[in-house]
Amino acid sequence: MRFDVVTLFPDLFTPHLTLGVTRRAYESRQVDVHLWPLRDHADDNYRRVDDRPYGGGPGMVMLVEPLERCLAAAQAARGAPAPVVHFTPTGRRIDNAVVREFAAGPGAVLLCGRYEGIDQRFIDRHVDVELSLGDFVLSGGELPALALLDAVARLQPGVLGDAQSHEQDSFSDGLLDCPHYSRPEVLTTPEGDVLPVPPVLMSGHHAQIARWRRERSLELTARRRPELIEIARRAGQLSKADEKFLSNLGL
Repeated sequence: MRFDVVTLFPDLFTPHLTLGVTRRAYESRQVDVHLWPLRDHADDNYRRVDDRPYGGGPGMVMLVEPLERCLAAAQAARGAPAPVVHFTPTGRRIDNAVVREFAAGPGAVLLCGRYEGIDQRFIDRHVDVELSLGDFVLSGGELPALALLDAVARLQPGVLGDAQSHEQDSFSDGLLDCPHYSRPEVLTTPEGDVLPVPPVLMSGHHAQIARWRRERSLELTARRRPELIEIARRAGQLSKADEKFLSNLGL
């Protein structure tokens, strides 16, 4: 798949594309990322890509013409039209379902807005999908674009090393992930508290460990994201044992 990123700050992407486990997806071109600096498509000596908003008010609005030239160049380089994604607080929230849709697709053009936003006429003419990272405002679309790229990259075969890693992540089965522990077996804190690893994880009994993890996942989800329990219930993802455990929790 190929992602073309339209941005004013291409340098923000370089560390992510070259560091960490997900770099395997970029180096192998399983996720092929191309950066398009928007100012390269301005048509004046000042490389201007924004101007004051009509109607007054603070901030600046990104101009249509540089965006259209940049988008045209990106689409031409792809060889076939791709969906254009605009990151905005008014978009659909990025969740596991969204990530899996993109991970199974051909990619997209990722439009990273800045300032007060993008001229609505460009959005109306060219944008196919609007996505949001959450109910808050960021300085631009680069961080949501990086989040989407990272989430898509780690789903590619061979990227995580262990094929089961992403299958056990939060949201993979509709629930939050369970807690995890490593060495030492018993941790003594500076305050003198003694914190052992839960004994079941040391038992070697795989069925009991699996059930313990499932119950911790159910409990954590029920306490922190109860709406996910209802979604899983409606989807038929909860067993009789799951329902009994939740009932005993009183949640």
